[in-house]
Amino acid sequence: MQKSLQIKDRYELPITTLSSQAATYYVDGLDLFLSQNYGSEERFQKATATDERFAIAYGALAILHMYGGRLEKAKDTIKQARSLSVGVSRREQHQIDAITHIIEGEGRRALALIQEHLSEFPRDALMMRLAQRLFVLGCSGAGVKNYPAELFALLKSLASAYGDDWAFLGSYSFANHETGLLTDAFHLAERSLQTRPTNAIASHSIAHVFFERGDHSGGADFLGHWIQSYDSREPYHVHLSWHVALFALAMGHYKEAVNIYETNIRPSVILKSPISLSDSASLMWRLYIYPDSPPPLTWTIVQQQALPAVEGPGPAFRDAHAALAFAGLADNVYMGRLIDRLSVLADKGDVLAADVTLPLVRGIEAFGHGAYTDTIRFMEPIFDPRARMDQLSRIGGSHAQREVFEDTLVAAYLKTENFHKAETILRKRLKRRESARDYFWLGHAQANKGESAAAKVNLSKATKQWQDADHDSHEMSTLKSLVKRTGSLEATRE
Repeated sequence: MQKSLQIKDRYELPITTLSSQAATYYVDGLDLFLSQNYGSEERFQKATATDERFAIAYGALAILHMYGGRLEKAKDTIKQARSLSVGVSRREQHQIDAITHIIEGEGRRALALIQEHLSEFPRDALMMRLAQRLFVLGCSGAGVKNYPAELFALLKSLASAYGDDWAFLGSYSFANHETGLLTDAFHLAERSLQTRPTNAIASHSIAHVFFERGDHSGGADFLGHWIQSYDSREPYHVHLSWHVALFALAMGHYKEAVNIYETNIRPSVILKSPISLSDSASLMWRLYIYPDSPPPLTWTIVQQQALPAVEGPGPAFRDAHAALAFAGLADNVYMGRLIDRLSVLADKGDVLAADVTLPLVRGIEAFGHGAYTDTIRFMEPIFDPRARMDQLSRIGGSHAQREVFEDTLVAAYLKTENFHKAETILRKRLKRRESARDYFWLGHAQANKGESAAAKVNLSKATKQWQDADHDSHEMSTLKSLVKRTGSLEATRE
């Protein structure tokens, strides 16, 4: 058997291959994967075609198949990687083992292996990125009790090993903004983009910083400009488009948000991974609960995207978004199957399913049927401020993504005239960042409590921030009506 060449990757880590050209393809593919740019799968395929015994290239290809929703192909590819792993380095064997556990749905085991691996090989950037992905997906459904703090601690421990590496800085930026370190997150992402302007991970983090600061106009300007040169064939284009649409909704630009959905997010526009379910379902749900009227779009294709949640186990983050799709379509059959599956898990001792996922899904189901009191009953314990930890964060995702569930609870409070409870959540959120919609909702609660002076102040803030909002939207009509009403009440009292 031909002896492997002594080749190193960009991080000075040896890779086992018989071909320098295959190594080049692999390194290029890894950089495209780390920057979330189109073409990584093609490069890994070329690497394996050039060297048919290139084990870690098969491993990297397997994880892309899984993220693309091609689970059977992922299983076949990682099996091939394992069959070729005899003779590769211990580091590469660890990589293949960890990827195997990810593909087999053993997220917690995979994360434990990766954390152990990174203590010995801190510059293994593929494992660093997969660790982040596991945290964001709630460890493939098992939940992480102290996420995102645990992700931040892991990446902080690796920082000295990477220095100014653009890929690490982009990932580290995400961990910073999710733990409230917005200024640090912004600077880290900027440093990453200075070296690699096409790094979508860094641009994504900057979008999050704008969101967390309540600067939706600034976020729309930055990301709307950056995404113009981003390859729309890359599935991550869907998620970044979702962020642009989220900024539009925050500014009251419903028509723009709908157009972005139709052009770049709707599942049938381009064949996308089922993992983009969170983008399509959550945007559609927002278009439903914000104006308090059915969205001007069909849920049917989103429902099709959500079907894997009833067919087998998966991340709690996915299950929660599948529930939005089923509730939006009032699909009792698939919703029932999802609830039955989660109930079985809860009965078997799955703490995440019992404490978070199942009550969250039941609350969403109740909201879809107009049973808002039941929504509150199921969802309120998840948001209990007296809890020792942030329960909702255990499903993974980001603050921006999980906020749709908190919005659902706020909307249920308003519909059931639990105005004090709505106000408590809204005041807490407004301390963190500005939001025209939160000022609007807060003014709505206060107006209905008869607090016309306080309502007038908050409705005025909403009106000012929504000066260029779609004036024919249901939300703007309600806002104008409330402003008129509070003005009349003030005049009467005077």
